[in-house]
Amino acid sequence: MIRIRLRRMGAKRKAFYRVVVADGRSPRDGRFIETIGTYDPANDDSGVVLKEERAAHWLSVGAQPSDSVARLLRKANLLDSNNKPIPFTAEAEAVAA
Repeated sequence: MIRIRLRRMGAKRKAFYRVVVADGRSPRDGRFIETIGTYDPANDDSGVVLKEERAAHWLSVGAQPSDSVARLLRKANLLDSNNKPIPFTAEAEAVAA
């Protein structure tokens, strides 16, 4: 199963995370398919930077987000409260901007 999950990076006690698409059998910091964003919990702002189009693509082909990534995707309005993908279109993104 394909999973969207966090990959730990950074130094001791100064961690940041990359949001990656990986095979569910791969280790946490092991092999991955694609990097679709970053998450920095130390950042006072949201700290989340996502390639929304790629995240929507992977959700549409059946990738399952981890619990922590699902929370980040809900903040970015890519998942609803039931963890169902919200359709993403480039036109809607252009109108919102």
